[in-house]
Amino acid sequence: MRPDYKLLIFDWDGTLADSIGRIVEAMRTAAHLSDLAARDDFSIKGIIGLGLPEAIRTLYPEISPTLMTAFRDHYAQSYIALEAEPSPLFAGVVQSLEAFRVQGYQLAVATGKSRRGLDRVLSAHGWEDYFEITRAADETASKPDPLMLHEILRHCDVAPEEALMIGDSSFDLLMARNAGMDSVAVGYGAQSLASLREFEPRLAIESFPELHAWLGVR
Repeated sequence: MRPDYKLLIFDWDGTLADSIGRIVEAMRTAAHLSDLAARDDFSIKGIIGLGLPEAIRTLYPEISPTLMTAFRDHYAQSYIALEAEPSPLFAGVVQSLEAFRVQGYQLAVATGKSRRGLDRVLSAHGWEDYFEITRAADETASKPDPLMLHEILRHCDVAPEEALMIGDSSFDLLMARNAGMDSVAVGYGAQSLASLREFEPRLAIESFPELHAWLGVR
């Protein structure tokens, strides 16, 4: 029997927005401009979901503080240029989120993006006040630390068992597990469902409307 959830928490990149390709391109550009060896697409997709400093250190463990700063600047400049027109939302996202709101769910975002980056895309979609609360990696602990989920739960006055985390990376699902929450694995983003199933999500989906159907929202 499916629990009676009150709060739905969404990752952004690769879950709501089709932005994975741009993140990969920006990371490769930043590496080139920083005179660092390129990492393959699989490796880069494997760090999506982390905060940017944690992602860079995972790809380049020996990076110096000075080069870290340069790499972050190169990445930010490259990604902002690629996002001159914001990455599109996946099919069914807008309709489903509206239906969830009508049904009475509280909606939140927990992302590895920076606050500046998240505010930029929310503004582009006219969603500045759409979600009950949003948390970005540079204002709290990076995934898979559960701090941002604890902050969201506290703000919404919801218990962990009444909330559901939806994401496309192992960091999303592990964060949910660390917070004592159920999760939904998304297979159309950064990582495959095969790799995400080991984290025992309540549901594994290949398209966003599958979540809509599973929750039984009209």
